[in-house]
Amino acid sequence: MHLKSDVNIKNRRATFDYEILERYNAGIQLFGTEIKSIRDSKASLADSYCQFVGNELFAKQMHIAQYQFGSYANHDVLRDRKLLLTKRELRKLQKATKDNGKTIIPLRMYINDRGLAKLEIALCQGKHAYDKRQSLREADDKREMQRLFRHG
Repeated sequence: MHLKSDVNIKNRRATFDYEILERYNAGIQLFGTEIKSIRDSKASLADSYCQFVGNELFAKQMHIAQYQFGSYANHDVLRDRKLLLTKRELRKLQKATKDNGKTIIPLRMYINDRGLAKLEIALCQGKHAYDKRQSLREADDKREMQRLFRHG
């Protein structure tokens, strides 16, 4: 029996800086002290990205704080972490990233109902400055509409 986990670490800048094309859920190869820090929600996806090394996909610059009770066996906070996907998904992503302007960005990290840490990643296309302004305008309009309906 597992308890429902409330770990939900998001990369807030991802949807602002990138247009999301496809989403995937990947397992993460972790050390014991890393999973303990994640369960304490002591991780950040702020500047992280994914990159292929050979035929394997790694999450880079993903910050997982050192475990408070870890000893000499504590992990390096910014080490590259291998992502676990099916061969078919890996081939598809590797082919897609060869295209210009496409990249793989972690969107959120969570603990599934079996107690395993998962990383939701997305194949993304970088947005231009004018796309970002458009996104901001749409968000402002949406907020304005919400405000009007509540008070109208």
